[in-house]
Amino acid sequence: MSNARPTTYVLVPGAGHGGWVWRKLADKLRADGHSVYSLTLTGLGERSHLMSGEIDLQTHVNDVVNVFLWEDLHDVVLVGHSYAGWVITQAIEEIEGRVRAIVYLDAFLPDHGDRGYDFLNEQQKAAFDEARARNEVSRPGPNAAALRIQNPEDAAWLDSKVTPQPIGVSLQPLELTGARERIAKKVYVRTPLFPQPLFDAAFERCQNDTSWDAIVLEECGHDPMVDCPEKVREILIAV
Repeated sequence: MSNARPTTYVLVPGAGHGGWVWRKLADKLRADGHSVYSLTLTGLGERSHLMSGEIDLQTHVNDVVNVFLWEDLHDVVLVGHSYAGWVITQAIEEIEGRVRAIVYLDAFLPDHGDRGYDFLNEQQKAAFDEARARNEVSRPGPNAAALRIQNPEDAAWLDSKVTPQPIGVSLQPLELTGARERIAKKVYVRTPLFPQPLFDAAFERCQNDTSWDAIVLEECGHDPMVDCPEKVREILIAV
């Protein structure tokens, strides 16, 4: 049992992932006496049957905001992994007063006016444009090899769970007023085994900003909640 006071954690997964990806971490936090909401965004995981061309970033923002509203959540530690950096950045505009701390777990750290499409490289943009031209509503989710999952059993498990990511979430620009910056406790966690220059830049940005804590997990791939859940637990408890 942890000595930390009971806390509520809302965990938001990245592209192609669902609430399932937090299982190891959520079990540890609950064993410590904390409340954990491991979300699955619309069109993914056990909600993959809801995939459609109507899903945009606001759909996923609503998924997060509505959990706060319907579950009457306050004083929450909000955690976003990878793509979910977009989701929690926009969501915080609607739930700012309910969030104690925000954690970006090897995640995008976008700003006002940014949209996911603009963060793609030229090869990714070409594939994205071709998919849209074919009227496809999703793109393949990531695989364990690309994510640098460290344990073969975990890698096989992850590959059996990943689902396609809706395309529409990458086309909507953020509309921000600075709510993220007003959160008192902000943490950025980088896993450098996963090569991503945008995350390197986000980490450096947070390192140089005294209002952020910047943490490196050297031994973990891009899904540290899978590779090293105890390390992530320690970070979240410290928050």
